[in-house]
Amino acid sequence: MLLKKFEQFLESVDLKAYREKYRPIKIVEMDLPKEIQAINMLYQVYWERKKFLSFEKFYNEYLQEHRTEIDNFQKRIGMCKTCFGKGLPARIYRTWASIITQIHAGYVSESVFGDDTVKMSGELDHKGADFQVTYRGKTLNFQVKKKSLGREVRQEKPKSKNPLQGEFVDIKYEVPSGDYFENPRKKNGEYKLPYKRFRENKELKRFPNGFVVFTPYVFEEKKREIDHSLR
Repeated sequence: MLLKKFEQFLESVDLKAYREKYRPIKIVEMDLPKEIQAINMLYQVYWERKKFLSFEKFYNEYLQEHRTEIDNFQKRIGMCKTCFGKGLPARIYRTWASIITQIHAGYVSESVFGDDTVKMSGELDHKGADFQVTYRGKTLNFQVKKKSLGREVRQEKPKSKNPLQGEFVDIKYEVPSGDYFENPRKKNGEYKLPYKRFRENKELKRFPNGFVVFTPYVFEEKKREIDHSLR
């Protein structure tokens, strides 16, 4: 039920409008201090509290919670308030779009492995796991390996000094440009390679608004593997 509700939320997002609004804005690109990063709050809102807020509502909550720290950082780096106020939402949007896609993978995984089998948090993220599954005594640390020409996609996480216990499982997330979906064929009628690869990929699907998300396939395969090993 939660998965369906979250998918309805993702499908309601006007990705095209957000991209047109925020893609050209690359003002606040420096590393943000931990106290104003949005990752912890994203997990708290969309995973722990199950509040599926629009980006605008999330950003307003983020500003209210971190206003003092944000103002202090803006003054410390010496950027004018107008420029910073224009660049910060674009920066937070890119994190938002990436993390809610990742959180969707957590909901899909939970629908396969069962209720309360999935953990997701800023702490796990910092240690290198996008989410963690505990199933039949096995611990799986899923890492989303993202491939994209766009800068909206977050870079691979550095390895933590305090490694997690359990098996690390890489799941690949390839995001072809929207142009391939709007114009998927070559002049000779054949599908262009990125679009063809995506069509043949059982692990991913694309919503009409452009969100690319994981299907249950990769998690079902891992579940079968564990079930078979414990027979």
